[in-house]
Amino acid sequence: MSVVTASTCLFLLLFAVIGSSQAAAQAYLPPSGQVFQGVTGQPISDYETAVGKHPAIYQVFSAWGEYLPGMFADAGAAHARLMIAISTDSWSRQLITPQGIADGRGDAWLIALNHQIAASGHPVYIRLMAEMDNYNNSWCAYNVDGSSRGPSHSAREYRLAWKRATLILRGGSRAHIDGVLRRLRLPPLRTHADLPVGQVAMLWVPMTSGDPAIPGNQPAAFWPGRAWVDWVGTDFYSKFPNFSGLASFYARYRSEPFVFGEYAMWGADNAAFITQLFGWVHTHARVQMLVYNQGDVAAGPFRLFRYPAATRALRSALASPRFPAFAPDWQ
Repeated sequence: MSVVTASTCLFLLLFAVIGSSQAAAQAYLPPSGQVFQGVTGQPISDYETAVGKHPAIYQVFSAWGEYLPGMFADAGAAHARLMIAISTDSWSRQLITPQGIADGRGDAWLIALNHQIAASGHPVYIRLMAEMDNYNNSWCAYNVDGSSRGPSHSAREYRLAWKRATLILRGGSRAHIDGVLRRLRLPPLRTHADLPVGQVAMLWVPMTSGDPAIPGNQPAAFWPGRAWVDWVGTDFYSKFPNFSGLASFYARYRSEPFVFGEYAMWGADNAAFITQLFGWVHTHARVQMLVYNQGDVAAGPFRLFRYPAATRALRSALASPRFPAFAPDWQ
């Protein structure tokens, strides 16, 4: 007979009270001492030829409601772990608001994504409504002039939308999920079935400082809480190399592994940017993933053929065995 200690009872009581979904949470980290490197955009062969290494991570930008099997098939064909950057926009049209997600109007697609992740048998990384502090994104709470976009886009609704999506994507019994939603004062799950538990990690990736730079549009306003986030990170481009802001942001969130959800050359062919960025990665141990955004447009501004000096620096940096060519499940 097992003995249940007082501390165990206390933990179970606290777990029930706060309704945390952390039981199903994992970061799916690289092997110890290594850093996952990857790419966004097709063809993957362009990146692989440029840097001399196969990407361990393949990222796609997905509009809300997009057909799912195709992106999973692309990741499988690439023998890479899938990362999905989920947008609520399609061709400048907002498909759903943060409040709509929080209220359950997007449940059907999230449930389909949950099933697809579980069926894949591989870890999947989700960047949900990244750069939420950037007015260029429709899910940001503010316009460029600092005016509010209204209650449906508030930071509060963003946090609730994140929590609902995280509950669904992590999966579990409908009774548990509905219980947590009830404590969050949100409508119940729009299904009568339990959800499979797949291998999913939630990546919270704001800009290091909000644009517009007003108090209500800083990253902290959109922070869902540690129980709901598996990775913290940001996007970082050579056109805006704010290393001091990066260091401050990194220091502010100390508990989670760190990811560069997007990084890329943009503008000048500046090899020093790559050297400085990878030097920064080597001196900040929580950085465990970075994904180059080459974009899906062959002549786009981030394509490495535009930056021969930076490409040579990137090729040299990624030659290190610290950056594996494959995740363990694809070796």
